[in-house]
Amino acid sequence: MSLVCAISNEVPEHPCVSPVSNQVFERRLIEKFIAENGVDPMNGQPLSEEQLIDIKVSHPIRPKAPSSTSIPAILKSLQDEWDAVMLHSFTLRQQLQTTRQELSHALYQHDAACRVIARLTKEVTAAREALATLKPQAGLVAPQSVPTSQPAGGGGEPMEVSEQVGMSQEIIQKLQDKATVLTTERKKRGKTVPEDLVRAEDLSKYRQVASHAGLHSASVPGILCMDLCPSDTNKVLTGGADKNVVVFDKSEEQIVATLKGHTKKVTSVIYHPSQSVVFSASPDCTIRVWSVTAGNCVQVVRAHEGSVTGLSLHATGDFLLSSSEDQYWAFSDIQTGRVLTKVTDEAAGVALTCAQFHPDGLIFGTGTADSQIKIWDLKERTNVANFPGHSGPVTSIAFSENGYYLATGAQDSSVKLWDLRKLKNFKTINSESGGKTWLNKSGTYLAVGGSDIRVYICKQWSEVLNFSDHSGLVTGVAFGENAQFLSSAGMDRSLKFYSL
Repeated sequence: MSLVCAISNEVPEHPCVSPVSNQVFERRLIEKFIAENGVDPMNGQPLSEEQLIDIKVSHPIRPKAPSSTSIPAILKSLQDEWDAVMLHSFTLRQQLQTTRQELSHALYQHDAACRVIARLTKEVTAAREALATLKPQAGLVAPQSVPTSQPAGGGGEPMEVSEQVGMSQEIIQKLQDKATVLTTERKKRGKTVPEDLVRAEDLSKYRQVASHAGLHSASVPGILCMDLCPSDTNKVLTGGADKNVVVFDKSEEQIVATLKGHTKKVTSVIYHPSQSVVFSASPDCTIRVWSVTAGNCVQVVRAHEGSVTGLSLHATGDFLLSSSEDQYWAFSDIQTGRVLTKVTDEAAGVALTCAQFHPDGLIFGTGTADSQIKIWDLKERTNVANFPGHSGPVTSIAFSENGYYLATGAQDSSVKLWDLRKLKNFKTINSESGGKTWLNKSGTYLAVGGSDIRVYICKQWSEVLNFSDHSGLVTGVAFGENAQFLSSAGMDRSLKFYSL
């Protein structure tokens, strides 16, 4: 095995070993290094020439230097320069190793700093939520607890809740998990429409098949809102100017329940998709949760100080979004009846007129009295996009089932279609009849209600239906499963059904 100099990495002509580092060196090179630095080049320990130990090896016989030539001095100069290059190269290698260690340490410090910043940001967010929870809600009624033994929907007084408790990490994770599931299901469906969906040519043949005018009081006429039960579209929910909420069975043609409790007209209603529970909102500043089976009010949520103008149920079926003329939107837990968070756009300072969840449930839209549509991030509780364009208060918002498009109606008698990916308006339908909008579940048909009912086929935007059977303003339109029928309600106090 050959000996190699630790400085030049070559076989030494006069090898020696350092007792300090136990490394082999060319004596000529190590002596020069010691003369300049006085230490061992490998570990930096003090070293003198006297400490070097020669290693006896057998050397090959080499020819002597030609002393009769004129170039010995040149050869000596080249040798000295080579020695200097070797020493410099060794120093550079040491510096490179030191720089690598410093860089590694700096990267570790940077990673640790990022972790600290992330933790502090999380703590600041939690502190802000806690601060928002502790803000006094002027004019809100203090919660009145009910005995724990009293079941929901029992005979006692409904529980009234108004305090904010904040959105916990568990709730946010629940919203995220549901959004992930819904997005996956939507991607599986792709762009295909349901096989049982009624075709446009058949939809154009729909005619009125039933009309019911006795659901609400004749003394204060008018049905202001309606909804179908998603799990049983024979169940129709209506809210009237007579302050009542009515559940009607289409197949039996009879009223299932009349729910009384609001002190002013009912402007928004929602049927829970899997429970026998309905929700209603009113200008009396309350949101009521009703048990259809028991026929009474389970609890009252006082999330607002002004008229409640819009309701939307989250896809989980556990949370409720509401908007109000008090300029706030609120997010409430329907299981506990408590307000989780309540937010306003302080810069805008304008009343909200409607609210609707995006199909995935992580964002939602609100309409305003100054013609704006605002898109909000629910988890961050921030306004992420605005759509100006209407010239009157926004009356309705409807998201397409694929989550890419948004339909809005306003009192300027126009319906606008927006692309949420490009954040722009791509279609405007001017309708003299009015501007409230509704989409069927698959997002294939768009209904516009006002003085009449007009149904358009999406993407083509051609009108396939036009009904003018209501003698008053149309306030609600709903599609049955796969558009097998169409239902509508209006200020003429009638509930109508259309099909083949």
